[in-house]
Amino acid sequence: MNGFIHFVLGGSRSGKSRRAESLASAAGQPVAYIATYASDPTDEEMRLRVQRHQQRRPANWLTLENRFDLGELIRENKGALFLLDCLTLWLSFHLIKGRSTDQILKELEETLLLIRKLERSFIIVSNEVGSGIVPLAVESRAFRDLCGLANQMVAAEANTVELMVAGLPLVLKGGA
Repeated sequence: MNGFIHFVLGGSRSGKSRRAESLASAAGQPVAYIATYASDPTDEEMRLRVQRHQQRRPANWLTLENRFDLGELIRENKGALFLLDCLTLWLSFHLIKGRSTDQILKELEETLLLIRKLERSFIIVSNEVGSGIVPLAVESRAFRDLCGLANQMVAAEANTVELMVAGLPLVLKGGA
């Protein structure tokens, strides 16, 4: 499974994380789980959400939290199947830090190239945010557009792409 990218895409509460976790568990490899939420102790609802995710994960998985330097994480953790949950929060983190869309997409492109070069295996989770109405706020449209471009970039590189709907995976590309 070296150099393999499995992309799991879907809307809110579609079952993407559970699907990705199931795929990682079934792979029979050590798992490095990259949690892309920047911890905020003041957000109680999100803290509980993160806690539920943590409790679902097997104890033997390596969990990498509050790290957004994907290239370094890939270099540091050889021999692991990576589960990135989720790309959307990674994008959001970089937008909040003031990075431009071009800078963020360039880093993502470099990360995808590194995955291939180092023959790492990845399961990447992301939100499909473009199926709703056009947001009124400029920032919201910029975020939606960035997510759409990033999702297209990952889907183009992925071996398998699944769209989760109501807990069911719909294979869009690849698959077995």
